[in-house]
Amino acid sequence: MEDRVRRLAQETVDHRFKGLPPDAEAAGLTVGELAAQHRDLYTGGFTTPVLTLSATALEHNLTALGTYAARHGLAFAPHGKTCMAPQLFERQLDHGAWGITAAMPHQARVYRAFGIRRIFLANELVDAAALAWVARELDADPDFRFVCYVDSVRGVELMDAALRAAGAGRPVDVVVELGAGDEGRTGARTEADCTAVADAVAAADTLRLVGVAGYEATMPGADAGSVRAWLRRLTGLAAEFDKAGRFAGTGLAEIVVSAGGSEWFDAVAEVFAEVPELSLPVLRLLRSGAYVSHDRGWYEGLTPFNRVPEEGGLLPAFRLWTQVVSRPTPTQAFVNAGKRDIAYDLGLPVVEAVRGARDGVERPAPEGTAVVKLSDQHAWLETAAEEDLEVGDWVGLGMAHPCTIFEKWPLIPVVADDGTVTEFVRTFF
Repeated sequence: MEDRVRRLAQETVDHRFKGLPPDAEAAGLTVGELAAQHRDLYTGGFTTPVLTLSATALEHNLTALGTYAARHGLAFAPHGKTCMAPQLFERQLDHGAWGITAAMPHQARVYRAFGIRRIFLANELVDAAALAWVARELDADPDFRFVCYVDSVRGVELMDAALRAAGAGRPVDVVVELGAGDEGRTGARTEADCTAVADAVAAADTLRLVGVAGYEATMPGADAGSVRAWLRRLTGLAAEFDKAGRFAGTGLAEIVVSAGGSEWFDAVAEVFAEVPELSLPVLRLLRSGAYVSHDRGWYEGLTPFNRVPEEGGLLPAFRLWTQVVSRPTPTQAFVNAGKRDIAYDLGLPVVEAVRGARDGVERPAPEGTAVVKLSDQHAWLETAAEEDLEVGDWVGLGMAHPCTIFEKWPLIPVVADDGTVTEFVRTFF
C-alpha cells in the first residue's frame, strides 16, 4: 500500500485540481514537488476558493479514535466513504485500524487498487458484475478479507447465483444485518427474519456466515436508550446464532459483531463490552468514519465525546477559504464559493475567520457575520456593519458533514498551524 500511495505524488498539478497555484501547473510540477516547496497557503499562489485540512487536527483525531478503540477492546474499520482518500486510509491503518469500511462496490475497488487487505462492505451486494469482481479478488489473493451485509433470502439467492456463474473459488463472508428499527434503512426487521436469512446462507456454499451487524444512526428518533436497546438485540442475535451452531464447522477464527457510526460509538463500546463468551473469539468491529476530519455543526454537536469528555475529543479539520468578490450593500457580501464547493446538505457553513486583504492579518469572524444562502458559485453573507468585510478579504468557512465535503475536492492541501502547506490529500469519488 505504501508504494501505491506514494505514487500519488507523481501526478502532475493541472486543471483537475481546484485552488492550486497556476504557476505550479505552468512549471509542470508534480504534486510531490509542489508539496516539497512548503508554500504558504496565503501568499504562495493558491487561488480561492481552496479547501484545507489542518495537519494538527488530523493527527489529533486519528490518535483520538485509535486510542479509544484500543482502550475499549474494539477493532476498528473506519468508514472510508467519508473521505475516499488512500493517504488517510494508510494513516488510519497506521493508527491500528483492522481494515476500511465501504458502502459501495466502486469504493471497494478503490481500496483494492491501493492495497487494502481487509474490506467491510456495510451494505447489501447483489450486483452480479460486482460479485464477480469480488470473487476474482478473493481467488487471486489468499490474504484478502472481504465481508458484506445480507438482509433477505432473495438477496442470498442472487449472490449465490452470481458467484456460481463467476466460478468463485472462495466463499464470500457475510454478516446478517439487523435493521435499526421499523423505520430504519436496510436490514432485516425481526430476529425471525434474520434467522431465515441465516438459513439461506447456510444452504449456499458460495457464502459463509461470519456474524451480525447493523447501523444504529439510521434509527429515527434515536436516543441513548433506544440505541442501547437495539445494540443489545444485535449482540443477542449473535449469541443465539452461536448457540444454534451456525458458526461451527465453517473454519472461522472469530465471530464478527459490528456497528457504530460517528454519533453513538460510546453506546457501541458499552454494549459490545457486555457480549458474553461465545464459542469463538468475538471481533467487536466499530465503523465510525467522520471522526477523521470531524466538522462544524453536525458531528460537532453529536460526537459521543461531548457526552463522555474524559474519553477525549475531536477537532474540526476543514476550513474552506473563500474571497469576498462583491459588497453591494453595507450588510451584504458575496464570496466566491457555492454549492459546487461547499457541503450544505446538513446546514449552511459557519463563518469562522477573516484574513484582511490589506494587512494579511487573520481575525475571528466579526459578530453578526453569517452565511444565509448558497448559489452554485456564491455564498450570500450578511454582515452587521460595512467595515466588517471588504472586497478582496479572505473568509474562512467551517462546514458540516465530511461525506459531502471531500467529494467536491479531488486534491486538498494539508496546512500546518503557521500556514505552511505540508502535503496534499488525493480523493477518489
